[in-house]
Amino acid sequence: MSLLVRDAYAQTSGGLTGGGMGQIIILVVFVAVFYFLLIRPQQKRMKDQQAMLSRLASGDEVVTSGGILGRLTEVSDTFVTLEIADGVRIKVQKGQISQLMPKGTLKSA
Repeated sequence: MSLLVRDAYAQTSGGLTGGGMGQIIILVVFVAVFYFLLIRPQQKRMKDQQAMLSRLASGDEVVTSGGILGRLTEVSDTFVTLEIADGVRIKVQKGQISQLMPKGTLKSA
């Protein structure tokens, strides 16, 4: 019996050898995938949204983030006036404009 115990203590443990570099590579790959799949597309959408907001002009037909469809009558730096029906105008924040619609959309709606 003492022979078996002595052999068990004589064996070395199977530890990690050179595993640190592999973990760093996996971490770098994970960060790169995260950047290209999540961060970069979000930055592109924000840039496109800002460009669309800077091009807004009176007469454009837009949809707000709340789903209101209307025609712009006044555009300022922070607010726009939106005509949603004949003689019915509301003032909304410029940042709440979510989409620029093609001309003539109001007539078909």
